[in-house]
Amino acid sequence: MCLFCKIVNKEIPANIVLENENFLAFHDINPKAPVHILTIPKLHVESFNEVTSETMAGMTTFIQKLVQEVEIDKSGYRVISNVGENGGQEVKHLHFHILGGAKLKWDHFSDADPKDFL
Repeated sequence: MCLFCKIVNKEIPANIVLENENFLAFHDINPKAPVHILTIPKLHVESFNEVTSETMAGMTTFIQKLVQEVEIDKSGYRVISNVGENGGQEVKHLHFHILGGAKLKWDHFSDADPKDFL
C-alpha cells in the first residue's frame, strides 16, 4: 500500500482541505508556494498514464471546487502532475499539485538549455 493510500485510509494523518467519496485534497508537507495542495483520487491509480477519462472528469470538478474553497480561483494557480522518474514523480499514486497564492515563477527553467537534454 502506497503512502497516499495510507492517507486515504486514515492510517497516516494529513492536513485535509477537501474530501468527497472519490477524491481527497491535503496540504503538501513541503510547500513550494503559499498555497500548495495535493489532490488525489481515493482509488489507487499509479500515474496520469493510467487514469481513465471518467476519473479525470471527476478530478476536474473536484479541483475547480477546491480552488474556490481556498480562494485562488480568481487570482490564478498552477496544476501539475509529475509522471515517472524523469518527470519527478516521487509517490506512485496519481496526484496533482495545486499551487497558488502568489505570482509563480519558472525559476527551475530559467537557465535550462533544451540542447543540454538532447
